[in-house]
Amino acid sequence: MNETSFIFVPIAGLLALFFAFAFFKSMMRASEGSERMQIIAGHVRSGAMAYLRQQYRVVGVFFAVILVLFCILSYGFGLQNPWVPFAFISAGFGSALAGYFGMKTATYASARVAQAASESLDLGLRLAFRSGAVMGLVVVGLAMLDISFWFFVLNRFVDSAVPGQKLMIITTTLLTFGMGASLQALFARVGGGIFTKAADVGADLVGKVESGIPEDDPRNPATIADNVGDNVGDIAGMGADLYESYYGSILATAALGAAAFMTFGESVQYMAVIAPMLIAALGIVLSILGIFTVRTHSGASQRELMAALNRAVYLSSGMIVLGSGILLWGMGLPNWGGVWVAIVTGLAVGLVIGRSTEIYTSAEYRPTRAISAAGQTGPATVIIAGMGVGFTSTVVPVLAVALGVLVAYAAAAGGMQFNSASLSMGLYGIGIAAVGMLSTLGLTLATDAYGPIADNAGGNAEMSGLGPEVRRRTDALDALGNTTAATGKGFAIGSAALTALALLASYVETLKIRLIDWVERGHAFVFPDGSAVESVEAVGELDLLLLMERFQVSLMNPKLLAGLFIGSMMAFLFCGLTMNAVGRAAQSMVEEVRRQFREISGILTGEAEPDYARCVEISTKGAQKEMVLPASIAVIVPIAVGLIIGVPGVFGLMAGALSTGFVLAVFMANSGGAWDNAKKHVEEGHFGGKGSQAHNATVIGDTVGDPFKDTSGPSLNILIKLMSMVSIVTAGLNIAFTAF
Repeated sequence: MNETSFIFVPIAGLLALFFAFAFFKSMMRASEGSERMQIIAGHVRSGAMAYLRQQYRVVGVFFAVILVLFCILSYGFGLQNPWVPFAFISAGFGSALAGYFGMKTATYASARVAQAASESLDLGLRLAFRSGAVMGLVVVGLAMLDISFWFFVLNRFVDSAVPGQKLMIITTTLLTFGMGASLQALFARVGGGIFTKAADVGADLVGKVESGIPEDDPRNPATIADNVGDNVGDIAGMGADLYESYYGSILATAALGAAAFMTFGESVQYMAVIAPMLIAALGIVLSILGIFTVRTHSGASQRELMAALNRAVYLSSGMIVLGSGILLWGMGLPNWGGVWVAIVTGLAVGLVIGRSTEIYTSAEYRPTRAISAAGQTGPATVIIAGMGVGFTSTVVPVLAVALGVLVAYAAAAGGMQFNSASLSMGLYGIGIAAVGMLSTLGLTLATDAYGPIADNAGGNAEMSGLGPEVRRRTDALDALGNTTAATGKGFAIGSAALTALALLASYVETLKIRLIDWVERGHAFVFPDGSAVESVEAVGELDLLLLMERFQVSLMNPKLLAGLFIGSMMAFLFCGLTMNAVGRAAQSMVEEVRRQFREISGILTGEAEPDYARCVEISTKGAQKEMVLPASIAVIVPIAVGLIIGVPGVFGLMAGALSTGFVLAVFMANSGGAWDNAKKHVEEGHFGGKGSQAHNATVIGDTVGDPFKDTSGPSLNILIKLMSMVSIVTAGLNIAFTAF
């Protein structure tokens, strides 16, 4: 295998987009059902698109301000790579585009899935899943094409007289592209999460608890906003989230590969750089094959439905194990067997996290059923039980990631030794483990995007008055969707942990490139330990361990400890801001729904139609207003820490946010998922069924869990990576200026 093998990366991207388009056209050919079903779907579609347009306007202003700042730093002061402004806009646009296409598909699919479910459970499952696959394939396809394009451009225009330095410059430049994707993802996740949960809480508390009407009853004014929110939060938001995880893991590993294999010659170094891209390309092909295996039979249980999705995931994962080994062997990488073990480790960690999440959040298992049983004594015990499940659910994912890091490092480094040569190889192993975990993202994201599509299909069936058999089928698909959504969130959080570890090392490599820029402009640089460098050759002699020693990155350094505490605090501050944002927006929604029930006579008797548009407007305004502060803090804090405390503080900030944010995100996602499915378990007729004390208690538990699992929890993994990306992009500032 030679350097021309890179051509398979853009080919795989085009293949993903081709099948995404084919699945979209196939979905559009399906019947959208009755006129009533089409009208309801139209309301949801117009509301979702109106929200997205408004969000992109707000995000556009934010991006414009940061773009001006980057232009000043790059072209005015020369503190950043001149490609950074282009990189920032390019990746942000790709992330937004992926979310837009996924949401457009989902809003067209909901009524069609409801109609398909009226014919058979298998038809409903396949249509919902392949509609979700559009999201998965668009994400990986656009990411592959964007990476391919810029890698080609930079390879053409970047040059360096130092052997092996060219690929270092290219990959660290590519890495800065991730900030645009991360920032767009944070806006999509936070804004979409606030929108959907404000509507969901309003619909549940006033509709279900106070008025005693079903969740998706057309008499509930917030129900259309709730369905819109499922799309803007769990489709557009999740798509943008995993786009930047996928993007970041590939680029971080490429940068680590350029550093780890520099001494093996430019040809081997090049193959190490494109290896994560080729593995991702292989994963696209295998994801497409896996999508075609999803099917079930009429009357399938939840376990059988879950098995239908797991079959596809396990099949693709098994094939990537075999295919990646052959690929690495053909590339001739030194210690290719150890690198392959790291990839397999990443896949295994992803599967373990997914299975653990399923056990803790599915109503088929004891933890969630225990929460349902707690509902017989009231909402307080439901909340206590749900938090207990969430806390204990962190054990398996954390241990899996910890063990995965150790195995991936040891396999790639040839042991657990910690010296300059083994460190770079070991970090490359951790990075490529993240790529392995995300290699079948086209399929994994399809199982996640399937959830809100099935949820909307159930809402459409309820509001359209379809028969009880249809509603039973859509409820089964919806309950499965809650588990797959929780599994997807766990998967996203796990991949964020491995990617953020790779970004920690990439930050140091980026510092080295910025140091080279600094001395090339005729400046000497004095390290905190008093030593200095004045030439490119002197900087080149600094390996990763020596560079960290010169910057005094040590647990005994109070600057690093201060950064560690600030990073840990950021996870809780971010959750507090987003939880309060949902609370304020939900309060406005509750008041509006109560007002409509009070002032518009005939709503509850079905003689008058609620003002759905007003509820959509409230959620939209609340989301747009509340999402700016959390996003701003995520950008400002890393820059401020770098300017005030310096490199050790930034390193501590990244490590603190990673360790605390990862565990907190798992807790919140799993608590919320378990509360949601506990409610659905009661609604299926257990512990008194709908209208019982247990039902009212689990509805309240579900409303508490809504912002846990759909706003704050999933946004944390973006926060972790965004702060890392901001630190990498502004590394030049840390070289030029630090107060202390």
